[in-house]
Amino acid sequence: MRKYRIVALLLVAAMLMGTCGCGRKKQVKLTVWGSEASQEMLREMADEFIQLHAKEAEIEIVLRVEDEDTVADNAVSNPEQLADVFSFAGDQTMRLVNAGVLMPVEQGKDQIIEANGGADSTAIVAASSGDGVLYAYPLTASNGYFMYYNAEYFTPADVETLDGMLRVAEQAGKSVSMDWTSGWYIYSFFGGAGMQICLAEDGNHNICDWNSTSGTYTGVDVAEAMLSVAASDAFLNTNDEGFRNGIETGEVIAGVNGPWNAEFVKKQWGDNYRAVKLPTYTLKGGQVQMASFAGYKLVGVKASTQEPEWAVKFAEYITDEENQLKRFRVTGEGPSNVRAAQAAEVQESPAVTALRDQAPYSVRQSIASPFWTPATIFGTIMASGNPDGRDLQELLDELVEEASQPEQ
Repeated sequence: MRKYRIVALLLVAAMLMGTCGCGRKKQVKLTVWGSEASQEMLREMADEFIQLHAKEAEIEIVLRVEDEDTVADNAVSNPEQLADVFSFAGDQTMRLVNAGVLMPVEQGKDQIIEANGGADSTAIVAASSGDGVLYAYPLTASNGYFMYYNAEYFTPADVETLDGMLRVAEQAGKSVSMDWTSGWYIYSFFGGAGMQICLAEDGNHNICDWNSTSGTYTGVDVAEAMLSVAASDAFLNTNDEGFRNGIETGEVIAGVNGPWNAEFVKKQWGDNYRAVKLPTYTLKGGQVQMASFAGYKLVGVKASTQEPEWAVKFAEYITDEENQLKRFRVTGEGPSNVRAAQAAEVQESPAVTALRDQAPYSVRQSIASPFWTPATIFGTIMASGNPDGRDLQELLDELVEEASQPEQ
C-alpha cells in the first residue's frame, strides 16, 4: 500500500508541475537586419509586434544594421551568422536561393502574391526563383534613383541636362553629387549609350559590353564623357552618407540618389525640395538620356532559423500594407503593396513621381556579384580623372573581363 501511495503522490506532483508549466509563455528571440536609415522605424515596428503578441509569447527582437546590397555576400560567406529576418535588394534573390539560406514562403502565399500585383508582377518575379517558388516578401517598389535638386538654385530648365546643372553649381560654388564608387549608379552612362550589364540565363555570370568598340557609341566614348563630368569643379563623387552630409552643410545642392533619402532631403530643403528624372549628358557631342536600374527591396526568412513560426509572422508584419505605408512616410520609399501604392500621399510624392518619369529609361536590376568590385575600381578612376593616364580601352576590357567571371 505504501508503495502505491508514493507512486500516487509522484503522479499528483507531476500533474501539478505540468499545470504550472502550461502557464509559461514561449520565449522567442529573433535577430533582424535592416538598413541604417530604417533602424528607428524597425524598432517601432518590432515593439508593436511584441505588444501585439504579448499574450502568446515573450518576444525579444534584436536589430542590426546591414545594407540591403551586402546581405548576399555575408549570407554566402557566413550563413550561420545570417539574421532570422532580413531585407535585401531584389537582384540578390537567386544568389540567396542557390546558397540555400532562404525559406520558401508558404503561409499566406496567395494573399501575398495578390497584394503585390499578382504572379506576373515584377515585385513577385523579383521575389521568386526561376521555377516560380516564392522566396521572399516584397517590401518596396522603388529601389531606383533619380535627381534631387534645390529649387533655390535651379530652374526646371537647368535640370534637363547634367552640363547645365554643373554650370549652375560652379557659379554658386556648390556641388552636384553622384556615387561613382558604385556600378549601380555608373550604369547610368553606359545604359544611356545602349550598353548593358545583366545576368546571363544560367544565373551564374554577367553579360557586359561596356568595352564595346563598335556601334553608335563605344565604351571609350562613354568613359571620355565621364571624365568630362569629373573635370567640373562642381562634381562631387560621394556615397549616401556624403550626400546627406553635403546637403546638411549646404555644399550639395543637387544629387543622384534614391527615395530612401526623400524625407531627409525634404526636411533640409523645405519648400525648395524637388525631385525629377535623371538629366541628359553630353556624349560624342550630343545629348543622351541617363539610364538607371529599377528594383525592389525584399524581406527574407533564414531557412535554418530556430523560430520559423515567429520569423515568418514578423516578416509578414513588416511588409503588410499598413507598415509599407509607414515606411513610405518615414523614408519616402514607394510601396510594392498595390493598395498602399495607390494611396494619395504616395501618388503625390515628388520622389515617386521622379521614379515614374525615369521608368521608361530604367531596366530591372539583375546582376551577379563579380560585377561590383571592378565597377567600383573603374568608377573611382574615372571620378579621380584617370590620374595615371591609363588607356581607357584597356581599363574597360579589364572591367568586363572581371565582371563576366562566374559567381563563386
